[in-house]
Amino acid sequence: MRREPGQDFNLPELDQLLARLGQWRTRLPGWWMIFLVIFALWLASGIYIVNPDQIGVVQRFGAYRYTTNPGPHWRLPWPIEQVTKPRVTKVERLEIGFRTYAGGAPGQYRSEPAEALMLTGDENIVKLEFIVQYRIKDPMDYLFRVRDQVATIKQAAEAAMREVIGKRKIDEALTEGKAEIQSDTQTLLQEILDKYQAGVKIVAVQLQDVHPPDEVLQAFRDVASAKEDKSRLTNEAEGYRNDVVPKARGEAAKLVKEAEAYKEVRIDRAEGDAQRFLKLLAEFQRAPEVTRKRVYLEAMEELLPNLDKFILEKDFGKSIVPYLPLERKPKAEATPEKP
Repeated sequence: MRREPGQDFNLPELDQLLARLGQWRTRLPGWWMIFLVIFALWLASGIYIVNPDQIGVVQRFGAYRYTTNPGPHWRLPWPIEQVTKPRVTKVERLEIGFRTYAGGAPGQYRSEPAEALMLTGDENIVKLEFIVQYRIKDPMDYLFRVRDQVATIKQAAEAAMREVIGKRKIDEALTEGKAEIQSDTQTLLQEILDKYQAGVKIVAVQLQDVHPPDEVLQAFRDVASAKEDKSRLTNEAEGYRNDVVPKARGEAAKLVKEAEAYKEVRIDRAEGDAQRFLKLLAEFQRAPEVTRKRVYLEAMEELLPNLDKFILEKDFGKSIVPYLPLERKPKAEATPEKP
């Protein structure tokens, strides 16, 4: 300070200075208590709890330090360390080709043609909408390897689906090839994300709606309907064939067995007749008259029961010619007696 002429300084006396120092000394313990309380609260702010479906990722000055499991933990308070708690068991859902803008039952959706229109292997355009379900596999990779995780997964899923569809014909995408397309896309998408070290596990890839563009939708529906009718008729024909062919084969096998059995019977019978004739010949050669008479009697025994017999006396017919009705008359049918 510049001193003006004739002006004196009013300096405080020594005892006043000492009194002021004493006042400051008595106030110091109160300030220390406040500081200690604030410091304790600052330390307590480092306590955090990780839920059962989470993993704690601790960063020190922005750099990854360590991970913690579910439960209570402590870290150095902010701004030294901070913790991020991603949910590693939650399955997230990503829509590609459409967006849900109103929930409820039924939901309301909006198509995204830029994502849904894809080119097939036979140079046809198909409109394909699908969802990707994923969860966090490695929290450190998920948080620090990729900047925008959702956009990365979405672009990778769209690229994987376009590559898979580009190797298939449109008929496979519209009909029986959907399951294989889903499986191949899931495998390819997982490989892409593993190369990116995105820390993500693909749970499922599900096709929601696959159809041609609206301009040719009706024509493709007619073709698909005709193919379904063809497949149905083919299945019916196969069913009829599977029903008739076994029956025909069974009947053929039955006829073959019956013919073989008849063959064996005829052979056995012929052999038996031959043996019988040989034995009869041997007996005939021993006693021709006796054998001839026995054969005659056996033949009469077989024939006479089936013939009408007329027995005449010895002298009958000497004076007149007898009339014998030799034509065979039908036997009179028995008539029921009247009550």
